[in-house]
Amino acid sequence: MRKRLLSLLVLVLAIGLVLGACSSNEKASGNGKDKPYEIIWYTIGTPQKDTDKVFKEVNKYTKKKINALVNFKQIDWGDYEQKMQVIISSGEPYDLAFTNGTSYVQNAQKGAFYPVDKLLDTHGQELKKALDPAFVEGAKVNGKLYGIPSNKEVARQTVYTFNKRLVDKYHFDLSKVKTLEDLEPMLKTIKENEPKITPMATFKAYLPFDYVMDQKIPMAFPLAGDTSHVINWYESDIAMSTFKTMHKYYKAGYLKADAATSKDTWPMDVENWFVRMGDSQPYADILWSRSAKYDVVSVPAEQPTTFNDSVTGAIQAISANSKNPEKVMDFLNLLNTDPYLRNLVDKGIEGVHYKKNDDGTITDLPARIDKYNMPSYSLGNHFILYLYNNDPKDKWEKFKEFNASAQPAPTLGFHFDPSSVRSEIAAITNVSEEFYPALATGTVDPEEYLPKANKKFKEAGIDKVLKEIQKQYDAWKAKNK
Repeated sequence: MRKRLLSLLVLVLAIGLVLGACSSNEKASGNGKDKPYEIIWYTIGTPQKDTDKVFKEVNKYTKKKINALVNFKQIDWGDYEQKMQVIISSGEPYDLAFTNGTSYVQNAQKGAFYPVDKLLDTHGQELKKALDPAFVEGAKVNGKLYGIPSNKEVARQTVYTFNKRLVDKYHFDLSKVKTLEDLEPMLKTIKENEPKITPMATFKAYLPFDYVMDQKIPMAFPLAGDTSHVINWYESDIAMSTFKTMHKYYKAGYLKADAATSKDTWPMDVENWFVRMGDSQPYADILWSRSAKYDVVSVPAEQPTTFNDSVTGAIQAISANSKNPEKVMDFLNLLNTDPYLRNLVDKGIEGVHYKKNDDGTITDLPARIDKYNMPSYSLGNHFILYLYNNDPKDKWEKFKEFNASAQPAPTLGFHFDPSSVRSEIAAITNVSEEFYPALATGTVDPEEYLPKANKKFKEAGIDKVLKEIQKQYDAWKAKNK
Protein backbone atom coordinates (compact mmCIF):
# COMPACT_ATOMS: atom_id res chain seq x y z
CA MET A 1 0.00 0.00 0.00
CA ARG A 2 2.84 2.38 0.90
CA LYS A 3 4.51 1.63 -2.43
CA ARG A 4 1.27 2.34 -4.29
CA LEU A 5 0.76 5.60 -2.41
CA LEU A 6 4.35 6.61 -3.11
CA SER A 7 3.94 5.81 -6.80
CA LEU A 8 0.68 7.79 -6.88
CA LEU A 9 2.36 10.77 -5.16
CA VAL A 10 5.23 10.71 -7.67
CA LEU A 11 2.69 10.60 -10.51
CA VAL A 12 0.73 13.54 -9.07
CA LEU A 13 3.93 15.54 -8.65
CA ALA A 14 5.00 14.76 -12.21
CA ILE A 15 1.63 15.83 -13.58
CA GLY A 16 1.85 19.00 -11.50
CA LEU A 17 5.28 19.80 -12.91
CA VAL A 18 4.08 19.24 -16.48
CA LEU A 19 1.00 21.41 -15.95
CA GLY A 20 3.14 24.07 -14.26
CA ALA A 21 5.56 24.06 -17.19
CA CYS A 22 2.67 24.31 -19.63
CA SER A 23 1.26 27.21 -17.64
CA SER A 24 4.65 28.95 -17.62
CA ASN A 25 5.10 28.38 -21.34
CA GLU A 26 1.61 29.68 -21.96
CA LYS A 27 2.34 32.85 -20.01
CA ALA A 28 5.73 33.33 -21.67
CA SER A 29 4.34 32.92 -25.17
CA GLY A 30 1.63 35.52 -24.59
CA ASN A 31 -1.53 33.55 -23.78
CA GLY A 32 -0.27 30.28 -25.19
CA LYS A 33 0.20 28.57 -28.50
CA ASP A 34 -3.49 28.09 -29.21
CA LYS A 35 -4.62 31.57 -28.20
CA PRO A 36 -3.15 34.34 -30.41
CA TYR A 37 -1.57 37.33 -28.73
CA GLU A 38 -3.45 40.59 -29.42
CA ILE A 39 -1.15 43.45 -30.40
CA ILE A 40 -2.65 46.86 -29.59
CA TRP A 41 -1.24 49.23 -32.20
CA TYR A 42 -1.71 53.02 -32.12
CA THR A 43 -0.74 55.02 -35.18
CA ILE A 44 -1.31 58.40 -36.78
CA GLY A 45 -3.78 59.41 -39.47
CA THR A 46 -7.46 60.02 -40.12
CA PRO A 47 -9.47 56.90 -39.12
CA GLN A 48 -10.70 55.10 -42.24
CA LYS A 49 -14.09 53.54 -42.99
CA ASP A 50 -12.68 50.21 -44.20
CA THR A 51 -10.13 49.63 -41.43
CA ASP A 52 -12.12 46.78 -39.86
CA LYS A 53 -12.57 45.10 -43.24
CA VAL A 54 -8.85 45.31 -44.04
CA PHE A 55 -7.68 44.19 -40.62
CA LYS A 56 -9.97 41.19 -40.74
CA GLU A 57 -7.74 40.05 -43.62
CA VAL A 58 -4.59 41.20 -41.80
CA ASN A 59 -5.52 39.08 -38.78
CA LYS A 60 -6.19 35.97 -40.85
CA TYR A 61 -2.63 36.30 -42.14
CA THR A 62 -0.84 37.23 -38.90
CA LYS A 63 -2.63 34.48 -36.96
CA LYS A 64 -1.41 31.93 -39.47
CA LYS A 65 2.12 33.34 -39.69
CA ILE A 66 2.97 34.37 -36.11
CA ASN A 67 -0.11 33.48 -34.01
CA ALA A 68 -0.95 37.13 -33.35
CA LEU A 69 -3.88 39.45 -33.97
CA VAL A 70 -3.63 43.22 -34.48
CA ASN A 71 -6.01 45.66 -32.81
CA PHE A 72 -5.37 48.72 -35.01
CA LYS A 73 -6.27 52.10 -33.47
CA GLN A 74 -5.77 55.23 -35.55
CA ILE A 75 -5.79 58.73 -33.99
CA ASP A 76 -6.30 61.80 -36.17
CA TRP A 77 -3.35 64.04 -37.07
CA GLY A 78 -4.09 66.99 -34.79
CA ASP A 79 -4.92 64.85 -31.75
CA TYR A 80 -2.30 62.13 -31.97
CA GLU A 81 0.58 63.62 -30.00
CA GLN A 82 -1.54 64.77 -27.05
CA LYS A 83 -3.61 61.59 -26.83
CA MET A 84 -0.57 59.33 -26.99
CA GLN A 85 1.09 61.26 -24.18
CA VAL A 86 -2.02 60.71 -22.06
CA ILE A 87 -1.99 56.98 -22.89
CA ILE A 88 1.72 56.67 -22.07
CA SER A 89 1.47 58.72 -18.86
CA SER A 90 -1.60 56.85 -17.59
CA GLY A 91 -0.07 53.42 -18.10
CA GLU A 92 -2.94 52.34 -20.35
CA PRO A 93 -1.90 49.04 -21.95
CA TYR A 94 -0.71 49.07 -25.55
CA ASP A 95 2.01 47.28 -27.50
CA LEU A 96 3.05 49.42 -30.45
CA ALA A 97 2.83 53.12 -31.32
CA PHE A 98 3.91 55.54 -34.03
CA THR A 99 6.32 58.19 -32.78
CA ASN A 100 8.84 60.63 -34.23
CA GLY A 101 11.36 63.38 -33.60
CA THR A 102 11.60 64.99 -30.19
CA SER A 103 8.67 62.96 -28.85
CA TYR A 104 10.49 59.72 -29.69
CA VAL A 105 13.70 60.87 -28.00
CA GLN A 106 11.99 62.17 -24.86
CA ASN A 107 9.83 59.07 -24.38
CA ALA A 108 12.85 56.84 -24.96
CA GLN A 109 14.85 58.81 -22.39
CA LYS A 110 12.13 58.48 -19.75
CA GLY A 111 11.70 54.73 -20.27
CA ALA A 112 8.35 54.65 -22.08
CA PHE A 113 9.67 52.50 -24.95
CA TYR A 114 11.26 49.06 -25.00
CA PRO A 115 14.88 48.85 -26.24
CA VAL A 116 14.82 46.69 -29.38
CA ASP A 117 18.50 45.99 -30.15
CA LYS A 118 18.43 42.43 -28.77
CA LEU A 119 14.95 41.78 -30.14
CA LEU A 120 16.21 42.61 -33.64
CA ASP A 121 18.83 39.89 -33.27
CA THR A 122 16.41 37.27 -31.94
CA HIS A 123 13.04 38.09 -33.53
CA GLY A 124 13.82 40.57 -36.30
CA GLN A 125 16.77 39.19 -38.24
CA GLU A 126 15.20 39.79 -41.67
CA LEU A 127 14.08 43.26 -40.62
CA LYS A 128 17.58 44.14 -39.43
CA LYS A 129 19.00 43.15 -42.82
CA ALA A 130 16.37 45.27 -44.62
CA LEU A 131 16.93 48.47 -42.60
CA ASP A 132 19.43 51.03 -43.84
CA PRO A 133 22.17 51.06 -41.15
CA ALA A 134 21.92 54.87 -40.96
CA PHE A 135 18.41 54.48 -39.53
CA VAL A 136 19.65 52.10 -36.85
CA GLU A 137 22.58 54.28 -35.81
CA GLY A 138 20.82 57.63 -36.16
CA ALA A 139 17.76 56.62 -34.14
CA LYS A 140 19.74 55.36 -31.14
CA VAL A 141 19.21 57.21 -27.87
CA ASN A 142 22.04 56.86 -25.34
CA GLY A 143 23.41 53.98 -27.39
CA LYS A 144 20.15 51.99 -27.64
CA LEU A 145 17.49 51.74 -30.34
CA TYR A 146 13.94 52.25 -29.06
CA GLY A 147 11.89 51.72 -32.21
CA ILE A 148 11.87 50.64 -35.84
CA PRO A 149 12.18 53.55 -38.31
CA SER A 150 10.27 53.46 -41.59
CA ASN A 151 12.80 52.28 -44.16
CA LYS A 152 12.57 55.06 -46.76
CA GLU A 153 14.66 58.11 -47.66
CA VAL A 154 17.26 58.37 -44.92
CA ALA A 155 18.42 61.87 -45.81
CA ARG A 156 16.97 65.35 -45.99
CA GLN A 157 17.47 67.53 -49.03
CA THR A 158 15.91 70.97 -48.99
CA VAL A 159 14.94 72.19 -52.45
CA TYR A 160 13.55 75.24 -54.21
CA THR A 161 10.41 74.15 -56.08
CA PHE A 162 9.09 76.22 -59.00
CA ASN A 163 5.88 76.45 -60.99
CA LYS A 164 7.14 74.96 -64.27
CA ARG A 165 4.58 76.77 -66.41
CA LEU A 166 6.05 80.10 -65.34
CA VAL A 167 9.63 78.83 -65.64
CA ASP A 168 8.92 77.86 -69.27
CA LYS A 169 6.93 81.00 -70.04
CA TYR A 170 9.81 83.31 -69.08
CA HIS A 171 12.63 80.96 -70.17
CA PHE A 172 14.26 80.92 -66.74
CA ASP A 173 17.51 78.92 -66.48
CA LEU A 174 17.20 76.98 -63.23
CA SER A 175 20.71 75.53 -63.60
CA LYS A 176 21.97 78.92 -62.37
CA VAL A 177 20.06 78.66 -59.08
CA LYS A 178 22.51 77.73 -56.33
CA THR A 179 21.67 80.22 -53.57
CA LEU A 180 18.83 82.35 -52.25
CA GLU A 181 20.35 85.39 -53.98
CA ASP A 182 20.11 83.65 -57.38
CA LEU A 183 16.31 83.86 -57.22
CA GLU A 184 16.21 87.66 -57.49
CA PRO A 185 15.93 88.19 -61.29
CA MET A 186 13.12 85.63 -61.53
CA LEU A 187 11.22 87.07 -58.57
CA LYS A 188 11.42 90.52 -60.13
CA THR A 189 10.04 89.26 -63.45
CA ILE A 190 7.13 87.46 -61.77
CA LYS A 191 6.29 90.48 -59.61
CA GLU A 192 6.18 92.77 -62.63
CA ASN A 193 4.23 90.46 -64.96
CA GLU A 194 2.04 88.11 -62.90
CA PRO A 195 -0.28 90.10 -60.62
CA LYS A 196 -2.19 86.99 -59.47
CA ILE A 197 0.97 85.15 -58.43
CA THR A 198 2.88 85.64 -55.17
CA PRO A 199 6.56 85.33 -56.18
CA MET A 200 7.57 83.51 -52.96
CA ALA A 201 5.21 81.24 -51.08
CA THR A 202 5.75 81.91 -47.38
CA PHE A 203 8.79 80.00 -46.13
CA LYS A 204 11.54 80.40 -43.57
CA ALA A 205 14.96 81.00 -45.10
CA TYR A 206 17.26 77.98 -45.43
CA LEU A 207 20.46 78.06 -43.35
CA PRO A 208 23.26 75.41 -43.48
CA PHE A 209 23.11 74.18 -39.90
CA ASP A 210 22.52 70.96 -37.98
CA TYR A 211 20.05 72.16 -35.33
CA VAL A 212 20.29 70.67 -31.85
CA MET A 213 16.63 71.38 -31.18
CA ASP A 214 14.03 73.21 -33.24
CA GLN A 215 15.19 75.22 -36.25
CA LYS A 216 14.26 78.50 -34.60
CA ILE A 217 16.21 77.74 -31.39
CA PRO A 218 19.73 79.31 -31.52
CA MET A 219 21.86 76.19 -30.96
CA ALA A 220 23.39 74.40 -33.94
CA PHE A 221 26.49 72.82 -35.45
CA PRO A 222 27.67 74.24 -38.81
CA LEU A 223 27.46 71.85 -41.77
CA ALA A 224 30.75 73.20 -43.12
CA GLY A 225 33.96 74.46 -41.51
CA ASP A 226 34.22 73.69 -37.80
CA THR A 227 31.45 71.10 -37.50
CA SER A 228 32.37 69.88 -34.01
CA HIS A 229 31.49 72.97 -31.98
CA VAL A 230 27.99 74.19 -31.21
CA ILE A 231 27.27 77.88 -31.81
CA ASN A 232 24.52 80.43 -31.45
CA TRP A 233 23.73 80.51 -35.15
CA TYR A 234 21.94 83.88 -34.79
CA GLU A 235 25.44 85.33 -34.37
CA SER A 236 26.79 83.83 -37.61
CA ASP A 237 27.64 85.81 -40.75
CA ILE A 238 25.49 83.49 -42.90
CA ALA A 239 22.42 84.23 -40.76
CA MET A 240 22.93 87.98 -41.13
CA SER A 241 23.45 87.84 -44.92
CA THR A 242 20.54 85.43 -45.48
CA PHE A 243 18.11 87.47 -43.40
CA LYS A 244 19.25 90.64 -45.19
CA THR A 245 18.40 89.01 -48.53
CA MET A 246 15.00 87.93 -47.21
CA HIS A 247 14.37 91.45 -45.93
CA LYS A 248 15.25 92.84 -49.36
CA TYR A 249 12.77 90.44 -50.96
CA TYR A 250 10.10 91.30 -48.41
CA LYS A 251 10.46 95.04 -49.05
CA ALA A 252 10.22 94.38 -52.81
CA GLY A 253 6.84 92.68 -52.28
CA TYR A 254 7.99 89.19 -53.22
CA LEU A 255 6.39 87.73 -50.05
CA LYS A 256 2.96 88.36 -48.55
CA ALA A 257 2.79 91.28 -46.13
CA ASP A 258 1.72 88.98 -43.26
CA ALA A 259 4.51 86.45 -43.89
CA ALA A 260 5.65 86.44 -40.25
CA THR A 261 2.23 85.52 -38.85
CA SER A 262 0.53 83.79 -41.79
CA LYS A 263 -0.88 80.30 -41.25
CA ASP A 264 -1.35 79.77 -44.99
CA THR A 265 -0.08 76.29 -45.92
CA TRP A 266 0.07 77.11 -49.64
CA PRO A 267 -1.66 73.96 -50.94
CA MET A 268 0.01 72.64 -54.09
CA ASP A 269 -3.27 72.46 -55.99
CA VAL A 270 -3.74 76.25 -55.78
CA GLU A 271 -1.63 77.84 -58.51
CA ASN A 272 -0.94 81.16 -56.79
CA TRP A 273 2.83 80.93 -56.16
CA PHE A 274 6.07 80.86 -58.16
CA VAL A 275 8.72 79.40 -55.81
CA ARG A 276 8.52 77.57 -52.49
CA MET A 277 10.86 75.50 -50.30
CA GLY A 278 10.48 71.99 -48.99
CA ASP A 279 12.17 68.67 -48.28
CA SER A 280 12.58 66.43 -51.30
CA GLN A 281 13.11 62.78 -52.18
CA PRO A 282 13.73 60.98 -55.48
CA TYR A 283 10.99 61.73 -58.01
CA ALA A 284 9.28 64.13 -55.58
CA ASP A 285 8.43 66.45 -58.47
CA ILE A 286 6.31 63.70 -60.04
CA LEU A 287 4.37 63.24 -56.79
CA TRP A 288 3.96 66.97 -56.27
CA SER A 289 2.87 67.52 -59.88
CA ARG A 290 0.36 64.70 -59.53
CA SER A 291 -1.02 66.35 -56.39
CA ALA A 292 -0.99 69.87 -57.87
CA LYS A 293 -2.47 68.82 -61.23
CA TYR A 294 0.14 71.02 -62.95
CA ASP A 295 3.90 70.60 -63.35
CA VAL A 296 6.48 71.68 -60.80
CA VAL A 297 10.27 71.42 -60.99
CA SER A 298 12.88 71.59 -58.20
CA VAL A 299 16.55 72.41 -57.72
CA PRO A 300 18.55 71.55 -54.56
CA ALA A 301 19.35 74.11 -51.89
CA GLU A 302 21.64 71.60 -50.15
CA GLN A 303 23.23 68.21 -50.68
CA PRO A 304 21.44 65.14 -49.24
CA THR A 305 22.32 64.99 -45.54
CA THR A 306 21.28 62.48 -42.89
CA PHE A 307 19.98 64.35 -39.85
CA ASN A 308 18.47 63.07 -36.63
CA ASP A 309 15.06 64.36 -37.68
CA SER A 310 15.30 62.63 -41.07
CA VAL A 311 15.94 59.22 -39.48
CA THR A 312 13.42 59.69 -36.67
CA GLY A 313 10.62 61.10 -38.81
CA ALA A 314 8.55 57.90 -38.64
CA ILE A 315 9.15 55.20 -36.02
CA GLN A 316 7.10 52.32 -34.62
CA ALA A 317 8.03 51.89 -30.94
CA ILE A 318 7.21 48.96 -28.66
CA SER A 319 5.74 49.93 -25.30
CA ALA A 320 7.98 49.30 -22.29
CA ASN A 321 4.86 47.78 -20.68
CA SER A 322 4.05 45.37 -23.52
CA LYS A 323 3.28 41.89 -22.16
CA ASN A 324 4.96 40.25 -25.14
CA PRO A 325 7.56 42.46 -26.88
CA GLU A 326 8.94 39.38 -28.67
CA LYS A 327 5.61 38.81 -30.42
CA VAL A 328 5.39 42.51 -31.31
CA MET A 329 8.84 42.28 -32.91
CA ASP A 330 7.68 39.19 -34.80
CA PHE A 331 4.90 41.36 -36.22
CA LEU A 332 7.25 44.25 -37.09
CA ASN A 333 9.60 41.78 -38.76
CA LEU A 334 6.75 40.42 -40.86
CA LEU A 335 5.28 43.85 -41.65
CA ASN A 336 8.59 45.17 -42.92
CA THR A 337 9.74 42.15 -44.93
CA ASP A 338 6.58 40.48 -46.24
CA PRO A 339 5.25 42.32 -49.36
CA TYR A 340 1.75 40.85 -49.00
CA LEU A 341 1.25 42.09 -45.43
CA ARG A 342 2.98 45.45 -45.99
CA ASN A 343 0.78 46.26 -48.98
CA LEU A 344 -2.37 44.92 -47.33
CA VAL A 345 -1.90 47.27 -44.35
CA ASP A 346 -0.91 50.18 -46.62
CA LYS A 347 -3.05 49.81 -49.76
CA GLY A 348 -5.95 47.66 -48.61
CA ILE A 349 -7.45 44.57 -50.24
CA GLU A 350 -6.62 43.69 -53.84
CA GLY A 351 -9.74 43.91 -55.99
CA VAL A 352 -11.49 46.13 -53.44
CA HIS A 353 -9.12 49.04 -52.84
CA TYR A 354 -6.71 48.61 -55.74
CA LYS A 355 -6.23 46.44 -58.79
CA LYS A 356 -3.10 44.67 -59.98
CA ASN A 357 -2.05 45.48 -63.56
CA ASP A 358 -0.51 43.00 -65.99
CA ASP A 359 2.95 44.48 -65.46
CA GLY A 360 2.78 44.03 -61.66
CA THR A 361 1.99 47.68 -60.90
CA ILE A 362 -1.21 48.77 -59.18
CA THR A 363 -3.98 51.30 -59.76
CA ASP A 364 -6.16 52.67 -56.97
CA LEU A 365 -9.88 51.90 -57.05
CA PRO A 366 -12.42 54.43 -55.69
CA ALA A 367 -12.70 52.58 -52.35
CA ARG A 368 -8.98 53.15 -51.67
CA ILE A 369 -9.36 56.91 -52.00
CA ASP A 370 -12.70 57.12 -50.21
CA LYS A 371 -12.46 54.42 -47.55
CA TYR A 372 -8.86 53.34 -46.98
CA ASN A 373 -6.30 56.08 -47.56
CA MET A 374 -3.36 55.40 -45.24
CA PRO A 375 -0.24 57.56 -44.61
CA SER A 376 2.37 55.26 -46.19
CA TYR A 377 5.37 57.00 -44.65
CA SER A 378 4.32 56.10 -41.10
CA LEU A 379 3.77 52.38 -41.50
CA GLY A 380 7.09 50.76 -42.38
CA ASN A 381 9.43 49.63 -45.16
CA HIS A 382 8.82 51.51 -48.41
CA PHE A 383 11.01 49.31 -50.59
CA ILE A 384 8.51 46.44 -50.70
CA LEU A 385 5.50 48.62 -51.58
CA TYR A 386 3.93 47.96 -54.97
CA LEU A 387 4.62 50.62 -57.60
CA TYR A 388 1.74 52.54 -59.14
CA ASN A 389 1.20 52.32 -62.89
CA ASN A 390 2.60 55.84 -63.36
CA ASP A 391 5.57 55.44 -60.99
CA PRO A 392 9.07 55.32 -62.51
CA LYS A 393 10.20 51.70 -62.76
CA ASP A 394 13.47 52.49 -60.97
CA LYS A 395 11.84 54.42 -58.12
CA TRP A 396 13.18 52.32 -55.25
CA GLU A 397 16.62 52.01 -56.84
CA LYS A 398 16.81 55.81 -56.96
CA PHE A 399 15.84 55.97 -53.29
CA LYS A 400 18.72 53.64 -52.44
CA GLU A 401 21.13 55.73 -54.53
CA PHE A 402 19.87 58.87 -52.79
CA ASN A 403 20.47 57.29 -49.37
CA ALA A 404 23.94 56.10 -50.36
CA SER A 405 24.89 59.60 -51.53
CA ALA A 406 23.95 61.29 -48.25
CA GLN A 407 26.51 62.70 -45.85
CA PRO A 408 25.94 62.29 -42.10
CA ALA A 409 25.20 65.48 -40.16
CA PRO A 410 27.61 66.32 -37.30
CA THR A 411 25.14 65.28 -34.60
CA LEU A 412 23.69 62.17 -36.25
CA GLY A 413 22.95 59.84 -33.33
CA PHE A 414 23.53 62.52 -30.67
CA HIS A 415 20.45 63.47 -28.65
CA PHE A 416 20.85 66.33 -26.20
CA ASP A 417 19.44 65.83 -22.70
CA PRO A 418 18.08 69.26 -21.65
CA SER A 419 17.10 68.30 -18.10
CA SER A 420 19.83 70.38 -16.39
CA VAL A 421 19.00 73.58 -18.33
CA ARG A 422 15.23 73.39 -18.74
CA SER A 423 14.51 76.86 -17.34
CA GLU A 424 17.11 78.47 -19.61
CA ILE A 425 15.73 76.64 -22.66
CA ALA A 426 12.20 77.78 -21.80
CA ALA A 427 13.40 81.40 -21.67
CA ILE A 428 15.43 81.01 -24.89
CA THR A 429 12.43 79.48 -26.65
CA ASN A 430 10.31 82.50 -25.73
CA VAL A 431 12.92 84.82 -27.25
CA SER A 432 13.04 82.67 -30.39
CA GLU A 433 9.26 82.84 -30.75
CA GLU A 434 9.51 86.62 -30.53
CA PHE A 435 12.22 87.12 -33.17
CA TYR A 436 12.57 84.11 -35.48
CA PRO A 437 9.36 84.32 -37.60
CA ALA A 438 9.96 87.98 -38.47
CA LEU A 439 13.69 87.52 -39.18
CA ALA A 440 13.33 84.31 -41.22
CA THR A 441 10.62 85.75 -43.46
CA GLY A 442 12.46 89.04 -43.99
CA THR A 443 9.73 91.04 -42.28
CA VAL A 444 12.20 93.04 -40.17
CA ASP A 445 15.68 94.48 -40.72
CA PRO A 446 18.22 91.98 -39.33
CA GLU A 447 20.83 94.67 -38.74
CA GLU A 448 18.47 96.11 -36.14
CA TYR A 449 16.77 92.95 -34.83
CA LEU A 450 19.54 90.33 -34.72
CA PRO A 451 21.54 92.30 -32.09
CA LYS A 452 18.34 92.69 -30.04
CA ALA A 453 17.66 88.96 -30.25
CA ASN A 454 21.21 88.03 -29.27
CA LYS A 455 21.13 90.39 -26.28
CA LYS A 456 17.97 88.67 -25.05
CA PHE A 457 19.45 85.23 -25.67
CA LYS A 458 22.41 86.17 -23.48
CA GLU A 459 20.08 87.30 -20.72
CA ALA A 460 18.09 84.06 -21.05
CA GLY A 461 21.20 81.93 -20.44
CA ILE A 462 22.32 80.89 -23.94
CA ASP A 463 25.99 80.57 -22.89
CA LYS A 464 25.15 78.07 -20.14
CA VAL A 465 23.09 75.97 -22.57
CA LEU A 466 25.79 76.02 -25.27
CA LYS A 467 28.36 74.90 -22.70
CA GLU A 468 26.12 71.99 -21.60
CA ILE A 469 25.46 70.92 -25.20
CA GLN A 470 29.18 70.95 -26.00
CA LYS A 471 29.97 68.93 -22.87
CA GLN A 472 27.40 66.25 -23.76
CA TYR A 473 28.41 66.23 -27.42
CA ASP A 474 32.12 65.79 -26.61
CA ALA A 475 31.30 62.90 -24.25
CA TRP A 476 29.07 61.29 -26.86
CA LYS A 477 31.68 61.68 -29.59
CA ALA A 478 34.42 60.18 -27.39
CA LYS A 479 32.18 57.19 -26.68
CA ASN A 480 31.02 56.75 -30.30
CA LYS A 481 34.19 57.18 -32.35
